[in-house]
Amino acid sequence: MTDQLTTADIVAIARDGAKLDISATAQARVLAARAVVERYAASEVPVYGLTTALGAGVDTRLSNDDLVAFQRRTVPARAVAVGQPAPTEVVRAMMAVRAAGMMAGGSGVSLPVLQGLVAALNARVHPVVPGLGSIGAGDLAPLAHMADGLLGAGDAEYRGLTMPAADALAAAGLKPLDLGPKDGHALLVANAYSVGQACLALADLDRLSGWLDLAAVLNFEAFRANLSVLDDRALAARPAFGQRDAAARLRGLLEGSALWQDGAARRVQDPLSYRCIPQVFGALGHALAEARQATDIELASSGDNPVVLAQDGLILSHGNFDLTAFVLAWERLDQALVHAATGTAYRCLKIMSPGFSDLPRFLTPLGQSRTGFATVQKTVSAMEAEIRHLALPVSFAPLPAADGVEDQASMAPAVLAKTAGIIDRFRYLVAIELIAAAQGLDLRALDAPMGRGAVAAYRFVRDVVPKLEEDRAQGHDFIRLAAALQDQDAAVIV
Repeated sequence: MTDQLTTADIVAIARDGAKLDISATAQARVLAARAVVERYAASEVPVYGLTTALGAGVDTRLSNDDLVAFQRRTVPARAVAVGQPAPTEVVRAMMAVRAAGMMAGGSGVSLPVLQGLVAALNARVHPVVPGLGSIGAGDLAPLAHMADGLLGAGDAEYRGLTMPAADALAAAGLKPLDLGPKDGHALLVANAYSVGQACLALADLDRLSGWLDLAAVLNFEAFRANLSVLDDRALAARPAFGQRDAAARLRGLLEGSALWQDGAARRVQDPLSYRCIPQVFGALGHALAEARQATDIELASSGDNPVVLAQDGLILSHGNFDLTAFVLAWERLDQALVHAATGTAYRCLKIMSPGFSDLPRFLTPLGQSRTGFATVQKTVSAMEAEIRHLALPVSFAPLPAADGVEDQASMAPAVLAKTAGIIDRFRYLVAIELIAAAQGLDLRALDAPMGRGAVAAYRFVRDVVPKLEEDRAQGHDFIRLAAALQDQDAAVIV
């Protein structure tokens, strides 16, 4: 892989071990920007983080013989993160995103430092990075732990073992980074921790969205729902964001279903959690597209402050590291996920209720002396409540830092952590809906044909989870199917 990385590239690097290369074009950009840095370093012009200190120390000029030593002090002084170590895939995503930002040419980093970062990534040397401590005005703390490891300090993971970072580098045949002017600051002054997590979340949501569609059509079949809600003529009468596209996907998955026949549905109108699926899924798709666009902008750009503009021979201070637009897109996506998850939860409850579904209460074939899916409703309720809680906004500015100089920040890492938590819980809800809908179909025992997507979903579920006869511990079923949903692209099975 080369520069101009996509979110899919970041995921391939983070999860599949894909290698990252620095193209000749990227090298040229880096060298051109570095030449500007070296010219400024030799001048008397104050430049933030190059010839001045950082944060509240911006008014402190550095002596010429302190420029390199300051960069070496900069990294450990900001390695203040706490909490559990970030997963390896998150660290790899962060390293790849930071390399992509450097290759954009605005950081002014020296080429050997960029090459050292990429070499460590490709050799699978992963510094241990605690996950808490960034407010999203540049992910200084996580990136400082990453950089500290690449300098040979702290701990790092190599070949599945955690060891002193210096030992990990040596075992991989690498040397610690040798920093020059601006290099330490260039390693830290970015939002790579947040953007890397966003890339992973986009991949997870793409996969989960496919299963959300299949769970909906399988539930349509089990519930014997009215498919007039998918009629494009009705949706075109008020074409809200994404709803026509969502309905078109569901119509395709229901191709061949007997539900399209007149009189097949049990009701003229179903509960809103069925009737409004196109609207809710459409809104989710629209929000997902906006979050993807915001992430693509960050991934393809240089948010370094100050930014090196090689073509103009300038270094300018600015606020491009601020992620307000980015986090608002992700906060909106979190809220769209709540609407979709709440609908999933309600459909799970409706399919278990004889008053709504005309199926045995709690989907047990052995009568009310059995529990069936009754207590599953508690799991559904817990997941939905936690998703709603996680979707509450957290991006309002935190307490000012740096003696009041840094008085606004986006809280981007916390926003992306919320999204990851929502995805994990939503995946369980989708697994439960699939299993409950498959059980409903078994109990209804219809001879009528189902849509092609519903058939594929039913077979996939039954390959993982057997029909419920006598009561059993169903938590294991939900865990196994959720893991299968995470591993398998829904489009492949249809």
